[in-house]
Amino acid sequence: MKTLFACLAFVALFATSSFAQNIDFETKEVNYGSIEKGANGVRLFKFTNSGNAPLIISQAKGSCGCTVPTYPKEPIMPGESAEIKVKYDTNRQGPFTKYVTLTTNAKNESTTRLKIFGEVKREAAPTPKSKDNMFNH
Repeated sequence: MKTLFACLAFVALFATSSFAQNIDFETKEVNYGSIEKGANGVRLFKFTNSGNAPLIISQAKGSCGCTVPTYPKEPIMPGESAEIKVKYDTNRQGPFTKYVTLTTNAKNESTTRLKIFGEVKREAAPTPKSKDNMFNH
């Protein structure tokens, strides 16, 4: 009887763990580098469901209002790839480091943190007109 129970427990454990969804990113960091104010702030994080069950992303949240993620709402099937789109507000000048936190049903990583960083160049201050230039016509 104990042997039967042990066998059933092993089979149940194997059955529940043999079907799993996994999320594997090409990279979890994107360096914007030095970009102009107002430049395109959209970057992509590509990933694959390397498991054998559907992957579901239930939430993607930026660390502030200046970082807006967009994610697939439908399940990502085994072997399929998809993207998380992140838009940073490039009207904010200076260096930045922001995060997007994903909540998924992935067995290997149910919470994933993606990082974006870089610097939005500061606009050059306008050069004042000198009085000499104003009167030399």
